[in-house]
Amino acid sequence: MPEITSAAKIEHLELLIGFVAGHAETAGFPIQRIKEIELAAEEALVNIFSYAYPDMDGDVRIDCRIEDDIRLVLEISDNGAPFNILDVPDPDVSADISDRHVGGLGVFFVKEMADEARYRREGDRNVLVLIFDKHRQGAEAGASW
Repeated sequence: MPEITSAAKIEHLELLIGFVAGHAETAGFPIQRIKEIELAAEEALVNIFSYAYPDMDGDVRIDCRIEDDIRLVLEISDNGAPFNILDVPDPDVSADISDRHVGGLGVFFVKEMADEARYRREGDRNVLVLIFDKHRQGAEAGASW
């Protein structure tokens, strides 16, 4: 499985997103779907950069694989503070902007863009698995949680 490991720092974001997008492009994903994958990966990575290592430096690893020529499986892991994004409640996007709580929108987008999301704690590592179908018709196609 192709992988990349980097210091969990914002200056490495472009490299990491390029790694992910390159695998989706090589697998023949449509450009719109690649943009959604990039957005989901960016949101997940920025959360790691911002919150996983509050008092120390750490790393992030991304593993990519294509399944059945139609799914990109993206595994993002870090050895920072335990955090399961699937436990974050979805924001009320129907509420007036002035009534909305700050935060949580990025996690919401990650869950909306992926067709499937899983989390596990493996030893001292957070492991977020995001699965993207090549031919998804967009966020309205729905994700199952």
